[in-house]
Amino acid sequence: MQEQEQQHEAAAQAQADEQASAPVPTDEPSLEEQLSATEARLAEMHDAFMRAKAEADNIRRRAQEDVSKAHKFAVESFAEALLPVKDSLEMALKVETPSTESLKEGVEMTLKQLNAAFERNRLVEVLPAVGDKLDPNKHQAVAVVPADQEANTVVSVLQKGYMIADRLLRPAIVTAAQGK
Repeated sequence: MQEQEQQHEAAAQAQADEQASAPVPTDEPSLEEQLSATEARLAEMHDAFMRAKAEADNIRRRAQEDVSKAHKFAVESFAEALLPVKDSLEMALKVETPSTESLKEGVEMTLKQLNAAFERNRLVEVLPAVGDKLDPNKHQAVAVVPADQEANTVVSVLQKGYMIADRLLRPAIVTAAQGK
């Protein structure tokens, strides 16, 4: 009987060992499955990164091309506005026997065209009036002269200045009043 019990215990032990060595069914994926899923996510993220990088490179390239074109054609509008002025001057030179009146009239019309071109392109005169306060940001005093007006004011304008938009292109050349 003892022998039978021992056989029974041995059989039960063998069955327990077999169950212990058999894979335990769980809801968790195996390491291989986890690795495969991680590699798939990595491939997706790498693809998305490469697409985003390519898009950023394309945007950068397009922006550089736009800046290059803007520099290249920045004066196009101004040049178009000046073409009629050039045409008028050339036509005036073609006249065989111009009279003083016709020359004066032609120059006045050409000056109107030039002023219109300046206005369209925001090129504004800097023309201080006599007695205006000297502005070193817009005026250049080439001489200081005695005058019956307040010191550091404009006495006379020798040459107009110009601004394009809010930027000084050329200062007005003026003489300034000396202190009394």
